[in-house]
Amino acid sequence: MINRRKFIQASAFTGLATAIGQPLRGNDLHPAIKGKPVVVSTWDAGIRANKAAWDILSKGGRALDAVEKGVMVTEEEQNCCVGLGANPDRDGFVTLDACIMDEFSNCGSVAFLERIKHPIAVARRVMEKTPHVMLVGSGAQQFAVAEGFPLEEQKLSPEAEKAYKDWLIKSEYKPPAINVENKQGGHGPFAPARLSNGEWNHDTIGMVAMDTNGNLSGSCTTSGAGFKMRGRLGDSPIIGAGLFVDNEVGACTATGQGEDVIRVAGSHSVVELMRQGLSPEMACKKVIERIIRIKGPKAKDIQVGFLAINKKGQVGAWSIHKGFEYAIRNQGEERLVKAKFVME
Repeated sequence: MINRRKFIQASAFTGLATAIGQPLRGNDLHPAIKGKPVVVSTWDAGIRANKAAWDILSKGGRALDAVEKGVMVTEEEQNCCVGLGANPDRDGFVTLDACIMDEFSNCGSVAFLERIKHPIAVARRVMEKTPHVMLVGSGAQQFAVAEGFPLEEQKLSPEAEKAYKDWLIKSEYKPPAINVENKQGGHGPFAPARLSNGEWNHDTIGMVAMDTNGNLSGSCTTSGAGFKMRGRLGDSPIIGAGLFVDNEVGACTATGQGEDVIRVAGSHSVVELMRQGLSPEMACKKVIERIIRIKGPKAKDIQVGFLAINKKGQVGAWSIHKGFEYAIRNQGEERLVKAKFVME
């Protein structure tokens, strides 16, 4: 096991939070307080998830426990984004993916998991009770049931049921065409898609946290891309793509079109750039720019965002398009932050 680093006390906190639900610009710095806990998570659902994580961190609890309990809040919510009520695959079945990683580089993952409410908890059991990192499909479900997780009835949320019925009219399997100027987009299988109000639809929550001992952990859970091909997996359950933690350096999680996060081993790449001395924000930006170079003109049609924290407790994020937000919670602030971006 890796020895835990001792954390040095840092200088005073230099700013107070603004009201929850009023996003601030991504260039508003989050003061780093070494030895003080912090949790960040993707999208506005992170505000609620962070509350559960903070209940653990604020009492001196372990980051691993915090990131598990935090995203379980989102899994519990019945909506079209994450969990059993989420958008199904093109055959009408909801399949769930999740992974978790701790400060010792222990990690666990489940993918293509059906009828289990909390895939993140199953991923942790894989990490702690098996010699493996990932279990998938019926094998993952069999393991979950053996561990005492009940099989739930699949019941789409009203939003997901409507979205699926709308999709069945044409049943087109292609990325959503995004009209950036008009901020409109079609309904496609790849998430997140640009909605008519200019926001991005998303179906993943990623969370990374640092506890009072200065140790890092992360989690990521998703229902995958809505109306995907049966059996498709994105980046979220893949260690090094949707999530990566190196307790000597930092942690990162990803959101967006998973295929393109996988191409660049996204979260691992961000952490390696932090190892080279880049700030979390600049490391996220560099990997976003790498994806844009690879995709070329097609980058205008996808969204990817990265969210990272380093060993100093500094936080940063970057995305391809405008609209990616993340939630932060520490001893001095609780708010939603607009990430910086490359394209409108």
